[in-house]
Amino acid sequence: MTLQRLILTFKPEDVEIRTLYRSKDGPDPNTKGRTREVTEFTRVGLQQALEVLEDDAECVGTSGYEIRGDTISVDVAQKKGA
Repeated sequence: MTLQRLILTFKPEDVEIRTLYRSKDGPDPNTKGRTREVTEFTRVGLQQALEVLEDDAECVGTSGYEIRGDTISVDVAQKKGA
């Protein structure tokens, strides 16, 4: 599997994490195996994101509105090789 994107949405009552990834095969949707697989994949992706944010992050876009949406980019390949 290859992680494509993690989207975190913070709400007053909870945090929603959407995981987008590529997979050739695996457990069928709505199974316990699929839930475990996606949960583990998301956990590893979040850990990797936190590790690279500790070292280096670059703000590559800002919205400029009252409700702001900024984009942070980190070169993960560079961090893995270091």
